[in-house]
Amino acid sequence: MAEPGEVRIPVRVRPGASRTAVGGAYGDGSPPRLVVAVAARAVEGAATEAARRALAQALEVPLGRVRLVMGATSRDKVFGVASADDRDREQVAGRVRRLLG
Repeated sequence: MAEPGEVRIPVRVRPGASRTAVGGAYGDGSPPRLVVAVAARAVEGAATEAARRALAQALEVPLGRVRLVMGATSRDKVFGVASADDRDREQVAGRVRRLLG
């Protein structure tokens, strides 16, 4: 269940990448999933944690505001980003839209 003020972000994680990168859309679903490539391998949650950190950095929010909602063992995940108010929530949503391209 979504926390009040939380922005939900569907993500496709690409573990084992040569470098960390956040951007682009995966799939033609609605909504599209944001691609997060990480160097970490998909072993014992390392790729998930690396994706959480990369997402926080790309969205310019503190790491503590980003939580995994669904998909701990899947490449398709949903992260939630806590927002303090409507303005903050809209800024995060705008950054996500830009990263999706």
